[in-house]
Amino acid sequence: MRSLVTALGMFTLLPVPPTMEVTPEVNGKVIVALPWSGLVCGLIGAAAAALVVVCDAGDLMAAMVGLAAITGVTGAMHLDGVADTADGLASRKPPEEALAIMRHSDIGPMGVATVVLVLLLQATALASESLGGLPLVATLACLPMVGRIAAVHATVEGIPGARAKGFGALFTGITSRTTAALDSLAVLLVTAGAGFLAGGSGLAVGLPLGAVIAWLVAGRWQKHLLRRLGGLTGDTFGSLIEVAQTSFAILAALVCGLLA
Repeated sequence: MRSLVTALGMFTLLPVPPTMEVTPEVNGKVIVALPWSGLVCGLIGAAAAALVVVCDAGDLMAAMVGLAAITGVTGAMHLDGVADTADGLASRKPPEEALAIMRHSDIGPMGVATVVLVLLLQATALASESLGGLPLVATLACLPMVGRIAAVHATVEGIPGARAKGFGALFTGITSRTTAALDSLAVLLVTAGAGFLAGGSGLAVGLPLGAVIAWLVAGRWQKHLLRRLGGLTGDTFGSLIEVAQTSFAILAALVCGLLA
């Protein structure tokens, strides 16, 4: 529980008390708790979306309100990461210069376009006919949790960091593959349970299957980042989360549509 509270303190704007000092051992525990901090964010977004659904104001409105709530809770941290990553990669500069661009606090046209596309894709996928109503709410609740597993896998032993210092360097190579696998399995079980409660057996299969494929997509993106930049940073962790979340939303809509 202390690790979860620390993860919420580090990666959200929720008012939680400080519980642990930042050390390699603590950071390892925080990363394991990262998906569960995502579940807290997802439940907040799902509650906002459920209110819109109950008021019968439309699935697109529900999806946008839910995503806005999640963005507010996280302070748009991961959207900022995907925007900075997009700007760095779009520069077509060598790794060191691309990393320098990513460190800048401003955002370029590629970063703006990426954030807009990410949010539009997530919203339209969530509002699709195969995920309308309660399935939309369940998928939204699982979205941040599923996305953060991509960041957990990015911190396993043997994956290098692009910088010796910085926020991302605190989490480089601190997670064992076994721990990451167990975290992933637990998330799949929660996702299947949420799907079953909201939509029956079809959604209970569709959401976990969408999650697994989304992690594979994020894994390919991670390999590209490593080739392009030589390592990972805090910004690229954010991009991995958003790639996984967007892929999960799209794949959940597609898979659940096929299974319907």
